[in-house]
Amino acid sequence: MVETVRQRRTQGHPGVGRVLVVIPTYNEADNLTSIVARVHRAAPQVEVLVADDNSPDGTGALADDLARADARVHVLHRPGKEGLGAAYLAGFGWARGRGYDAVVEMDADGSHAPEDLPRLLAAAVDADVVIGSRWTAGARVVNWPVRRLLLSRCGNLYARWALGMPVSDATGGYRVYRRAALAAVDLESVCSQGYAFQVELSRLAHRAGLRMVEVPITFAERERGASKMSPLIVVEALWRITGWAVQDRRAAVRRGLHGTPTGQVRWP
Repeated sequence: MVETVRQRRTQGHPGVGRVLVVIPTYNEADNLTSIVARVHRAAPQVEVLVADDNSPDGTGALADDLARADARVHVLHRPGKEGLGAAYLAGFGWARGRGYDAVVEMDADGSHAPEDLPRLLAAAVDADVVIGSRWTAGARVVNWPVRRLLLSRCGNLYARWALGMPVSDATGGYRVYRRAALAAVDLESVCSQGYAFQVELSRLAHRAGLRMVEVPITFAERERGASKMSPLIVVEALWRITGWAVQDRRAAVRRGLHGTPTGQVRWP
């Protein structure tokens, strides 16, 4: 068994290489064991990094137990609750420092079905960034209240219009980033959280000219534990998207004043 796991870690996922699934956690003890098991049933070759923000419910200790039992599981203990964006950035840095070829963002609450992961990885063979989309043809959203559906749909339409990005689900948090994609964007400049964090990375990838593709997923409301969503996360996203849109339009005008022909003003 040990030799099999080592071979899987060396060989990685076909066509993609060594893949690390980063799962940020805060009080997800009820969900973590099931999610990690489902990930490895769906994609046995990938590895998992649990980035735990010192969860008071013992999620970090549970993650340590999983890591001791399976060499494909790793744990990044963080000092406290610092937000989703900070956890993912720490996970990206951990992955880059250890030579992984691709990094996956995945929630711990079960809203991102691990069973969709093979299709996202298959798309990553020919893409820099793959977004598991809730708002493209073939996607399904299960057990979400109408208010959440409208908020997400309208927020994504606004982000697409304001930032000029050809992305249907800029706020979606189920993603694959190839190593070259992470190297191409300025991760040091990222400071947002929640929905805004995902939009900011989408914007940076678009500005860097990376190839972004969307794969339809089944998105389900969590069954156990408490949601981390708050009105402040929504307000931050709207405020930051508007600010970025203003910056981009000003930059486009400046380029126009310096000789870019009318009708050819490009987004950054």
